[in-house]
Amino acid sequence: MRNKFILCFIFSLISFFSYSQKVNLDVFSIPDSLKLSANAVIRLDQMDIDINSQRNMNIKNKRIITVLNEKGIEAINAYQSYDKRTSINRIDATVYNAFGKQIKNLKRNDFKDQTAVAGGTIFSDSRVVYLEYTPTEYPFTIVYESEIRTSNTALIPQWSPLNEYFVSTEKSILNVNCVESLGLKNKEFNFLNYKINKKTDSQTQLSYEVNNLIAQKPEDYTPNAITFPKVMMSLESFNLEGVDGNIKNWKEYGQWFAEKILSGTIDLPEETKVKIKKLIGNETDLIKKAKLVYKYMQEKTRYVSVQVGIGGFKPMLAKDVDRLGYGDCKALSNYTRALLDVVGVPSYYTELYGSYNKTDIETDFFSIQGNHVILCVPNKENYIWLECTSQDAPFGYQGTFTDDRNTLVVKPEGGEIVRTKVYSDKGNSQISKGSYSLSDNGDLFGSVVIESEGSQYNRKFGIEKMSPLDKETYYKGYWDNINNLKILKTTFLNDKEKISFIENVDISAENYGNISANRMMFAVNVYNKYNSVVKKIRNRKNEFEIQRGYYDDDEIEMNLPENFIVEASPNNVELKTKFGEYKTEIVVKANNKLIYKRTMLINKGLYSKTEYDEYRLFMEQVNRNDNSKIILIKK
Repeated sequence: MRNKFILCFIFSLISFFSYSQKVNLDVFSIPDSLKLSANAVIRLDQMDIDINSQRNMNIKNKRIITVLNEKGIEAINAYQSYDKRTSINRIDATVYNAFGKQIKNLKRNDFKDQTAVAGGTIFSDSRVVYLEYTPTEYPFTIVYESEIRTSNTALIPQWSPLNEYFVSTEKSILNVNCVESLGLKNKEFNFLNYKINKKTDSQTQLSYEVNNLIAQKPEDYTPNAITFPKVMMSLESFNLEGVDGNIKNWKEYGQWFAEKILSGTIDLPEETKVKIKKLIGNETDLIKKAKLVYKYMQEKTRYVSVQVGIGGFKPMLAKDVDRLGYGDCKALSNYTRALLDVVGVPSYYTELYGSYNKTDIETDFFSIQGNHVILCVPNKENYIWLECTSQDAPFGYQGTFTDDRNTLVVKPEGGEIVRTKVYSDKGNSQISKGSYSLSDNGDLFGSVVIESEGSQYNRKFGIEKMSPLDKETYYKGYWDNINNLKILKTTFLNDKEKISFIENVDISAENYGNISANRMMFAVNVYNKYNSVVKKIRNRKNEFEIQRGYYDDDEIEMNLPENFIVEASPNNVELKTKFGEYKTEIVVKANNKLIYKRTMLINKGLYSKTEYDEYRLFMEQVNRNDNSKIILIKK
């Protein structure tokens, strides 16, 4: 077995270097099809992974990237993180001009080496080495090579031969060699539309190759899960943070993680235990206890941004968080768990993939997939989810970074896949009530009260803590349909019990009404105009998804200038489609006083690519109607 593995290892090295030597670095040799719509071309992206034992993994990368213009710089991706369990054996780069002539040779000393985390000395062992290269001309080519050795064999990188827009790939290769007893597994995603050659797939070897992947253009509303091809890999027998594991599924992983990684991390000083018990007093309701503890944690700590996997997977000890007053998502979630444990409130450490584009943990394939940690508190048949990195979030509120996705809840009896809070379309609401008046010369004076809940609360509650200048900038962007806008007054009510955010805003604007001869014209919808444009996409390739629905309800009183009467006003409109509903109505309340009513409901859902134009036309009708004008004429 040992001799067989050595032969495989030698073969992978030979294939790695033999192909690399054949790459023509002349930019003019790149096929035109790969340069079309591309800011960069990956000439070669080869990853060779050798897993020699449960505690020994070697990863070699060679990337040859031709950067065609300034926008392609980010495609270089010449960086490598390291810590006490991961060492960098090699990292260097060579730069070539458009004709393939070498112009610069960069060794490790030319790379920047800095801590991966600013502001937290507890993570000083976590560092990153990266290349910050400023070119003198375009196009140019960089050959980047790195080699690392790590004992964290649980963290096998994904293979992604195409993983960003406006970047094409000439050749991508993956070679994996693994000891048979470790139980190498893999799962393929989004291979259907790509000619990917699986060269080897056995218990000890895995090999893929793909050529000439043309740069993709982004399509709005593309579901996050179907964008690019990738391969996930994992081992049944692995090592994480110096601890061996033998895991076949999420249930086994949860039990192992609770026993081997989280065990011994929630001890707190006696002084803190006394303080928390005094804070709770005679309260017996578990959820009310949890609210008091959560508020205490928010006031005592601050968040240090560290991605899961940097700074280790084992959270900082709760007693250290208590002493230092800061931590990353792992540390703060675990600290809150420790505080709750003191007062008899059960809670569970929860791993997930945090992103504003909803991303699920794969339920049927165990591998380390999360990048964020939150805490969940059981509440009868449901869970309350706690975002412990925020000093401002209401108790139990799920923002758009963690809502509606599969997570791994780590329980002593095993891991469980649970979906976080799903808001109904109408639950993501914005209710506006207000008024505005127009003077004879077209100047506008108005006030509006806007109450936001659900996911709309998430994008609003931060306004309260903005500086006066930032608030003004925000509202001028939000109401960019109003020229000469002035923000006269703002007051806010952040109701954390109801989880609603109320804005009360007074505004003015000179010449909102456009006067010509004896007529005045202006847009009826002042406060909530849909200004976005759904792009027209010819020959759309992907399904489209509305990830979050929402509901807007506006009722605005219009006070018209006394010397004018209505000559023409927009018709009432009612639209009903599978994507949502839209309705407007203008009601005459009295002389020179009208009521403008508007409701809009957008339905979340996954739709076929053939329905995209129908959706685009629906939103185009909304846009057009929201810009409808009323014409007044002098008496």
